Order: sequence, then structure tokens, then C-alpha cells
Amino acid sequence: MKTNQNLKKPFGTAQMVDIAHVRYLAWEDAFDVEFEDGLSFLEPHATIRKANRISGRAIPVEVMLDTETHGGFEVRYDTGEVAEVSWAFIRELPPKRNGRKD
Repeated sequence: MKTNQNLKKPFGTAQMVDIAHVRYLAWEDAFDVEFEDGLSFLEPHATIRKANRISGRAIPVEVMLDTETHGGFEVRYDTGEVAEVSWAFIRELPPKRNGRKD
């Protein structure tokens, strides 16, 4: 299963929707993120790892939904590292780089 990029909105245009459920699927090496409006995304672990600068040897041990706002989740790793993921990271496309190449 692949993430359908056509469902993601351009950067800065998505409306806030609460995250209903999130879980790590080890066999896919991805996070299954389900929203209150019924949309579900399979976000590759590599994307979250890269965005949060998590080391390649770190293994997820806990996924915690923000129970107060339902606006994001944290991934805790066996190395003590923590990745913070917002609802917008899952629902929106990354911003355009204005022609710059890094």
C-alpha cells in the first residue's frame, strides 16, 4: 500500500482535522494515521525519520497520540530520540523550495 499523494493538500491549505488513531506497522515500516473525517494515510517511516533527524539505527518503541488536542503524535525510539509529527505533516504536501536545490 502506498500513500496517495493526490489526497494531500498543497502546503498551508489543509483544514485542521483531529487524528483519531495512529499506529506503527513494522511490516510496512510506516505509520497508519487515521483522521476523524475518515481519511487514512500510510506515512513512510523514512519520511518521519528524515524530518526529525532520527538516526538510522533507532527503532520505534512507542507511539503516543496527543490526547489533549489530537493534533499530532510522538514517536519514541529505543535510543531515547523523539519524533514529533503534526497533523499537517501527514495531510499536506511539503512546501515548494522556490527553485533552490539543497
